[in-house]
Amino acid sequence: MALDVARAETRLDAHSIEPIPAADRDSTGWQQFWIWAGANIAPINWILGALGIVLGLGLMETILVIVLGNVVGCAIFASLTVMGHKTGVNQMALSRAPFGRRGGYLSSWIQFLMTMGWIGVNTYFPVVLAVAILGHFGVSSSFTIKFIVVTVIMLVQVAIGVYGFYLIRSFEKYTVPVTFVIMALMSILAWTRHGVVNWGLTSHLHGAAHFSAISGLVTAIGVGWAISWVTWASDYSRFVSRTVSSKKVFWYSYAGLFVPTVWLAILGATIASVSQSADPARIVSSVFGGVVAVLVMLLVLHGPIATNILNVYSSALAAVSAGIKLSRRTLGVIAGIVGYAVTLYFVHAPNFAASFDNWMSGLVLWMSPWAGVVLADFYLVRRQRIDVPQLYADPKASIYGDVNWIGIAAFLLGLVGGWMFEFGLVGQLQGYISRHFLQGADLSWLVGIVVAGGIYLIGMRGRARVPSAQELAPVAGQPT
Repeated sequence: MALDVARAETRLDAHSIEPIPAADRDSTGWQQFWIWAGANIAPINWILGALGIVLGLGLMETILVIVLGNVVGCAIFASLTVMGHKTGVNQMALSRAPFGRRGGYLSSWIQFLMTMGWIGVNTYFPVVLAVAILGHFGVSSSFTIKFIVVTVIMLVQVAIGVYGFYLIRSFEKYTVPVTFVIMALMSILAWTRHGVVNWGLTSHLHGAAHFSAISGLVTAIGVGWAISWVTWASDYSRFVSRTVSSKKVFWYSYAGLFVPTVWLAILGATIASVSQSADPARIVSSVFGGVVAVLVMLLVLHGPIATNILNVYSSALAAVSAGIKLSRRTLGVIAGIVGYAVTLYFVHAPNFAASFDNWMSGLVLWMSPWAGVVLADFYLVRRQRIDVPQLYADPKASIYGDVNWIGIAAFLLGLVGGWMFEFGLVGQLQGYISRHFLQGADLSWLVGIVVAGGIYLIGMRGRARVPSAQELAPVAGQPT
């Protein structure tokens, strides 16, 4: 019996972007929690949490911004997981409803290219941190050491991502509880040792400068962090059993993103309250040593694997959704090879790695207007009724049309609007209004969603064909 369960949990995922049949939808709400928790137990969250302190905010207001920002952002993210659960379809294929049968290729291509870049970024920075921890034990930092660590991590994460969903969920299910224990130990050590945390740290910023720092933190690790996951959301909820309610899918996914993101960000902020640094190596070396350093290194090495197995898997789904005529597994291998090459280049050029990370963080802006259009379409225009077979129909015959120019225009205008209010570390991505009228405040995520969603709703008034409940009843994947 136990052997049968183990085989079921780790069986090969033969699915691509076709709707998941009811017989294969055996995932649970808790498994959604483990998937999203694992993907967000990442060292970058320590750094982003420390960013509030570095920007000049007080510790308590940094914590408040992190918590409240994620309360909102995780709700936006979890709302998209409901789409996959109701339809059994991956996120980029679902984007064909608002953008058109082939109009959806635009966001699919962006997602495919972005995820390959993230594989490199998410591997490189934890490797640097792991090597820094190894320095506590006399292992000197060298290209050879970094090459070995990068290669081992990349082989593991590509293998799991290519093998597919069932192994991904099992990896997260059995490793995340262990990392939670390590996080708890880290938190206890950091929050109980004298001189590690300055609980009374307050901000000396005022007026526009103060608001700018708060908005920057909201975009980095508050609302903006959760939004950076929206284009992955339905890729995993499509496997959840139809016997599980969409409400439970929403809350398990919400908690899976909220808990580790907020926890690690607060941990990073509290440690940085004394060090006044967002350098991950300093954050670790200032508090953790000896045996604890080994446990922290395990958490650090787990981070890129738990995150990038989703990147490898979802990048392949996005590529297939974009019309690329290769198998999901082949495309996953290609994504892994590109990510490996990017990581090795970063090892040679660490300054470029930091610059590239800044660019990638700025380019995440596209997800806000995309989410605005998709959420407006699914919840307000279609009223959660998607004719699944029409997502795969001939472009000329699909009820969603070949290219929905209203959706494309709403997305592009939302993108421009969001950029006007963006303020990041890359000068070319800093918007005119943010720079000249808001003194660096970043409201890009809010403007992008509102502008794109609003324009789409106005443009689509009376235009969408919404199938009845009776028409959708025979469609595999429609939950109760």
